[in-house]
Amino acid sequence: MPDTDAGGFQGGFQERFYTSPDGLRLYARDYLSDQAATAGRLPVICLPGLTRNTRDFHPLALLLSRDTTVPRRVIALDSRGRGNSAWDDNKANYNLAIEAGDVIAACAALGIERAIFIGTSRGGLILHLIAATRPDLLEAVILNDIGPVLEAEGLARIRDYLNSVRRPADWNEAAVILKENHGASFTALAEQDWREMALALYRDIGGRPVADFDPAIAAALKSIDFSQPLPDLWGQFESLSRLPLMLIRGENTSLLSHESAGEMARRHSRLILHAAEGQGHAPLLHLGNIPTALRAFLATCR
Repeated sequence: MPDTDAGGFQGGFQERFYTSPDGLRLYARDYLSDQAATAGRLPVICLPGLTRNTRDFHPLALLLSRDTTVPRRVIALDSRGRGNSAWDDNKANYNLAIEAGDVIAACAALGIERAIFIGTSRGGLILHLIAATRPDLLEAVILNDIGPVLEAEGLARIRDYLNSVRRPADWNEAAVILKENHGASFTALAEQDWREMALALYRDIGGRPVADFDPAIAAALKSIDFSQPLPDLWGQFESLSRLPLMLIRGENTSLLSHESAGEMARRHSRLILHAAEGQGHAPLLHLGNIPTALRAFLATCR
């Protein structure tokens, strides 16, 4: 695997680019402000949701990498077709198996032999596959509002939203649209949080916010037959049973049911469950008491 090429430090991170197994140029943010302070501690690697990107993790990455007591190196990845990673001409490659391979390639390129992983939504599904295929990479796992079973109602809602949301004319309208669509399930968010979410979701092109992902990713959801049961990942979840595991569940989520979360706890007796009050799918990890809960979990890890 080729070495990464690196941009300069900006905003507390260094930009990294690496090559996927099939030749795509992929992007990562590397929050490593003090190598001496983080020496001896495993890094945290963050995997975003279906159409999200590294900017989702920026506030949390700063908190963890600059922790005055136990700072850690934090790496956030843009999946192919999202953020600063290249779009794939073969749209069929936007699948969990290929994207899991990209994460493994990132670890190799960045010299990571073992890490603590945070997976938001689709990122957590990818971690199920990595647990089954490359368990040696995983020291501990934090699943953000995701489990082996997806609720059809919640997935259909995501499909409809992604394929019908109107394009904002400016950044103020982008924040307004997000609040209109998600305000009922994200009651904990203040006005500034909606503006920050807009900056994370959209890319500035000619002064106008544009969704920062390949539209083919959202379009693929239209092919799901919701009259049939959705496949589950319980077999892969069993591979997580040997690991320290934390599950963050949005209080108002429609994608991860109480029943599924309860079954996860039954199958993993050491699972730590944290409720994200006033948040839906997927919780913003830098808000409320989530950072405190994450720090407590990380303190138990190498």
